[in-house]
Amino acid sequence: MPDRFLVARHTFVDVGPPNDFYEIISVRGTESGTVIDRVTLTPAGDACIQSPTVETVSSAIPETMSVVLEGRNPCAIPEKAVRKELKRRKQGLVFSGAEISMHVQCGGNERVIRADVLDRDMFDSKATTPENTSWTMRLLTRLDKAFPTGPWDRPVFAAVTEPSKSAAPNVDAARALQSGEYDDLFVGAPDRPSDLYRASQVPPPSPDVRVRSSEPFQPEQLVLPGYPPLARLARIEGAVVVTFQVDASGGVADPQFEMGHPMLRPTVTNAVSQWKFPKEAADHRIRATIDFKTNCPSKAR
Repeated sequence: MPDRFLVARHTFVDVGPPNDFYEIISVRGTESGTVIDRVTLTPAGDACIQSPTVETVSSAIPETMSVVLEGRNPCAIPEKAVRKELKRRKQGLVFSGAEISMHVQCGGNERVIRADVLDRDMFDSKATTPENTSWTMRLLTRLDKAFPTGPWDRPVFAAVTEPSKSAAPNVDAARALQSGEYDDLFVGAPDRPSDLYRASQVPPPSPDVRVRSSEPFQPEQLVLPGYPPLARLARIEGAVVVTFQVDASGGVADPQFEMGHPMLRPTVTNAVSQWKFPKEAADHRIRATIDFKTNCPSKAR
């Protein structure tokens, strides 16, 4: 029975983006149970708003390695049976699933045991999942329970409502990711771990909102509009032209729009309603032009 092994799991889903998630799970037995280290790499949901994220987390469970593996030695699994099970992917369409490889030392040599968990295995009550793939699914379920969340728990539109967040990987994981040590674990996948790690170190571009003009008077107190998250996600930008009346106290009344995308107008209304003008501007109508720019790379548009 091995005292340690490593699992590489590429989960792909037909909703997103992101549509792919990558996990490197290191498992080792100890005197008191089993220690599990997991590195999760998530591609950018939207390159303009959310950078890729890299997270590392560790946990320990009281079960021994033998219990974790259900008493089954991976080195004893026949290679012929593994190859036969992999052929199932050619039978019917596959929209979601996971490509899994277990890396374990067998007789002094590393053996790679592959398994494809298909959407039918996860969602069909009569999937007739073959033996080794079913065992792999149970093994990963047991490992996943050591952590509070996984790829399937991620909200699809998290990038719309909150900024990108990533728990900094530990030093060893960061070094291995940067050097490309894990790239060969995901041959044929859409992304390489080293590329995702480097991209995660670059923050997404910040949008710009500026007042181009305010005529015939400039406000003494100015509040810039915020950039609506959905407008950023939709790459909506450009000028918004609004006119309004200045009352006797220098406040703004009766805003009217001459031009500008409808998704940008509410935030402009909220901002200009807080503007204050000098006394001489009272009873005048002001025409203001406000520019919105996402600063997204041209390739991403």
